[in-house]
Amino acid sequence: MSCETKSIIVGTAGHIDHGKSSLVEALTGTHPDRLEEEKRRGITIDLGFAFLEEGGVRFGFVDVPGHERFVRNMLAGAAGIDVVLLVIAADEAVKPQTREHFEICRLLGVQRGVVALSKSDLAEPGLLELARLEVGEFLRGSFLESAPVIAVSAKTGAGLGELKEALAAEARKIEEKNAGNYFRLPIDRAFAVKGFGTVVTGTLLSGSVAAGDEVELFPSGERLRVRGVQSGGKTEERARAGQRTAVNLAGIEHTAVSRGMVLATPGKFRKTRRVDARIELLASAPRLKNRATVHFHTGTAETIAEVRFHGGATELAPGGTALVQLRLREDVLALRGDRFILRQFSPVVTIGGGTVLDPLARRAAARDTGRVEFLETLEGGKPEEMLTGMTGRALLGLRMEEIVARTSWTEAELLQTAEKLIAAKRVRAVSREPLLLVPEARFAEVQKSLLEFVEKFHKANPLMRGASREELRASLGRRVAPELFRAALEDLAKRKALDVQGDVVKRAGSEIALQPEEAQAKDQIEAAFAAAGLTVPSVKETLGKLAVDARRAEKLLQILLREQRLVRVTVELVFHREALGGLREKLRARKEAGGARISVPEFKELAGISRKYAIPLLEYLDRQGVTRRAGDERVIL
Repeated sequence: MSCETKSIIVGTAGHIDHGKSSLVEALTGTHPDRLEEEKRRGITIDLGFAFLEEGGVRFGFVDVPGHERFVRNMLAGAAGIDVVLLVIAADEAVKPQTREHFEICRLLGVQRGVVALSKSDLAEPGLLELARLEVGEFLRGSFLESAPVIAVSAKTGAGLGELKEALAAEARKIEEKNAGNYFRLPIDRAFAVKGFGTVVTGTLLSGSVAAGDEVELFPSGERLRVRGVQSGGKTEERARAGQRTAVNLAGIEHTAVSRGMVLATPGKFRKTRRVDARIELLASAPRLKNRATVHFHTGTAETIAEVRFHGGATELAPGGTALVQLRLREDVLALRGDRFILRQFSPVVTIGGGTVLDPLARRAAARDTGRVEFLETLEGGKPEEMLTGMTGRALLGLRMEEIVARTSWTEAELLQTAEKLIAAKRVRAVSREPLLLVPEARFAEVQKSLLEFVEKFHKANPLMRGASREELRASLGRRVAPELFRAALEDLAKRKALDVQGDVVKRAGSEIALQPEEAQAKDQIEAAFAAAGLTVPSVKETLGKLAVDARRAEKLLQILLREQRLVRVTVELVFHREALGGLREKLRARKEAGGARISVPEFKELAGISRKYAIPLLEYLDRQGVTRRAGDERVIL
């Protein structure tokens, strides 16, 4: 296919036996009915497909059932329709399924179409004109109000040329789907082809796919490899958005794939059972009660849903709209902006439809007073407003993968929007790799909490150099991401509001100021351990002899330990650094004299200490890499 060829999906719509399939065959030369029962009964039961290239446009026709019992199959084929071909028999005019199909196309956001008055050869001129008038009245005020209405006959060929021209004219007005976005293909058929294996078909909604690509199957999450792709019965190097596409999959049996599943770019989206949405109820529908059970159709998927109204509403009147949460019975892949149809649980008739606003909605809660405003922002806001709203509601910050899954923005689109907000100081990127956004106000709030904690710590602990990083981190609780803590602390240090020295965080410029009696007590502690050499007294005994209280004495000891004038070997054994330095010198001298190994008795004799000190000291020296245990001896390193 040349790069100039435009791919357009045409979906038929209309009442049973109004000649949709015959008309598609007359246009394309291919009869779309593919099941023996369909051919025998003369009605379309499931989806049929046919193709036509005309005037630089490749049309993919999706022929859908007209019988009310098979409307669910019609809905599966409506995914991705660009142009609706509304088929109305000239001898019968508008019938019930004409109305239902038309409403479904409108609710699914179809904007363009052509009306074919089929079986025109069976209608007298007066009856044909009457049918035109009825169709005009039916379509008044709708998206098809100005659509061409063309009398055609699949039997005689009358009007087929004009119909092709009308379809081509509509096709030229349609903007092509985005082949540069993430790949997504709702599956409407899955079958096995001898020699090839599993093949699935669908309308390629966005992105592209080629042989060798890895794809993800939703909702299972299974990763699969594409063996080949076709469109219109021809092998394609790469199929692009807007085409009817057949994908040959490796590594899975066709029985494990079914209609309603979706192939997509791996690792970008998430299945869901809860979506927030805007719904519209048809004027002909009954009132919809809160917590009503309905049939939910999106793409080719169908499941049961419970409707929960946002904002305290208890019901929706016919013709009205509302913001709702739909709780789905089964997992589906739904993205922001996806259209869906709602059908009454029983009897099963179409009652409305809507648009997905948040595909990964939180469970609705009465205290979530900002939910309605947030959904209105997702519905009509600019990308910057949407991203600001999402960031503000993410307690632990908003990560790139979360944004993509909820918006289907490409990473380039996402980063462009984020940079605008960062420059405007509305959000802060507390991490770039991977991206993590928080509101600027939240960042400032965390920094304020850190400053307040450090200030309180200094007041409560005047003899401590500062708080540890771990204490500071714990003070914020679990609702602060580690990246936010690190970024907030680094920014405070950069602005010299706090001083970070290794694991210790203190107020900038703060120093320990000892009272005269505290300075004297500190000197006494150091002197006591220095004089003791390697036969030190217990910590409790040493601190108990000081004039200051036990709490301050312990803090003075901590200062000496941080200054590394004293070294704690065990909880109760503290040595002066010079004593330990002297011990290292003795071991070095022994090794140089040829004594590379030393036993515990020899170590006791060398150090002039008892076993009480020898074993803890040897274990300390092992940890420090001065010695290494070898059986009952130590190797001096």
